[in-house]
Amino acid sequence: MDFSLLSAAAAAGEGGTPAWAMLAYLAAGVFFILALRGLSSPATSRAGNRNGMIGMAIAVATTLVTHDIANIAEIGIAIFLGGIIGVTIARRIAMTAMPELVAGFHSLVGLAAVVVGFGAWLDPQSFGIVDAAGQILAVSRIELGLGIAIGAITFSGSVIAFLKLSGRMGGSPIMLPARHIINLGTLAAILGLIGLYTVSPQGGAAEGWMIYAIAVLAFIIGFLLIIPIGGADMPVVVSMLNSYSGWAAAAMGFTLGNSAMIITGALVGSSGAILSYIMCRAMNRSFISVIAGGFGADAGAGGGGGAREQRPYKQGSAEDAAYMLEQAEKVIIIPGYGMAVAQAQHALREMADKLKEKGVEVKYAIHPVAGRMPGHMNVLLAEASVPYDEVFELEDINSEFSQCDVAFIIGANDVVNPAAKTDKSSPIYGMPVFDVDKAKQVFFIKRSMGGVGYAGVDNDVFYMNQTVMLLADAKKMVEEIVKSLD
Repeated sequence: MDFSLLSAAAAAGEGGTPAWAMLAYLAAGVFFILALRGLSSPATSRAGNRNGMIGMAIAVATTLVTHDIANIAEIGIAIFLGGIIGVTIARRIAMTAMPELVAGFHSLVGLAAVVVGFGAWLDPQSFGIVDAAGQILAVSRIELGLGIAIGAITFSGSVIAFLKLSGRMGGSPIMLPARHIINLGTLAAILGLIGLYTVSPQGGAAEGWMIYAIAVLAFIIGFLLIIPIGGADMPVVVSMLNSYSGWAAAAMGFTLGNSAMIITGALVGSSGAILSYIMCRAMNRSFISVIAGGFGADAGAGGGGGAREQRPYKQGSAEDAAYMLEQAEKVIIIPGYGMAVAQAQHALREMADKLKEKGVEVKYAIHPVAGRMPGHMNVLLAEASVPYDEVFELEDINSEFSQCDVAFIIGANDVVNPAAKTDKSSPIYGMPVFDVDKAKQVFFIKRSMGGVGYAGVDNDVFYMNQTVMLLADAKKMVEEIVKSLD
């Protein structure tokens, strides 16, 4: 091996990039890896966020210094305005709106990839992706096509996810006839157009119809992939779109020749894909069916929004719940999206603290898809300073319900629904759920008996002999229980 050649390459960097800049991008990549590592646990999430910010600052600063920026003042103004908007949104957004905010951010990443792709296509000389004849390089055409396609899919898919999560569109699946054939046909057309564009005699405006067609078809398939997915599976959708946004960024990183963008996009894409796979296993779903779209329910699935049979149930008060809770030896709390809506996490922690003072063992059970995005309940409990060692995942605590005196369900529904184990016509059939039916006593907080979970399925737990329904706003009910515990 000729080490002198390696030394020369290191001194010049890739594509003329200075060696120090390559090292800076490498350092940024290390900080991004540390960020992902930190975000894997609530206990280290602050450090993870901080590392991500440091890595991004290094990457942006290095790019600005090493590139010939036409107007640095305009770039600075754009960064400043974007920062102001981001800080304002972060301070004002409610925790209940966090899932749709994440979906909205994913859409912006996808749109940015499309804009960068069109910019490189319109002015390839500025991006350094042309050959001696002035034509766009074949490999760059592939990168452009894939970047625009993945970005467009991410954008339109994230917009639909945002509309579903924010309630602007119904959470029920919208099942199109022959949707899989349509999706596969559209995807094949996109790949065919990318291949045709790659081998076309000219890569510029003369072949513009191909680039436009790729973008339009990708926008359409992003829409088609998400609308058939039901509300119960939206956490997986958010994770999947996060992965798509990463791959879109990585593709544009190749087009721009930016190592930091490639590293960042690959990290986001791969971590999002791994998380989606883990969540699919937790829900007994097929990862391939997630990618294909429409895995949330079948057109004839039961449990829809039709009229439900009126069944007898027991209704209790805060005083009843307080008495049984303080008499218990072990209480398992199962939070859900209803807790987030009511912002009841702080009152819940106060209730748990009072129970622990009375000698009651308290644990929290978190389902992988509780809420509207991965880790939603973990974030809420961490915000309320719930000790991390009291929070357990489904597989770690599900076996303890048979020894549990009280299962305290606050705002959860689908994740405790036994129909997932017994009703093959249910849209949530096959999804692992908490075995709350094995607890000696169940207290179930929900606003009214008229509503059902996000998947639109009635819940047999409401009508069990050991279940007492606490029908009220979750925060108010828990606060009343706390008063009764004094």
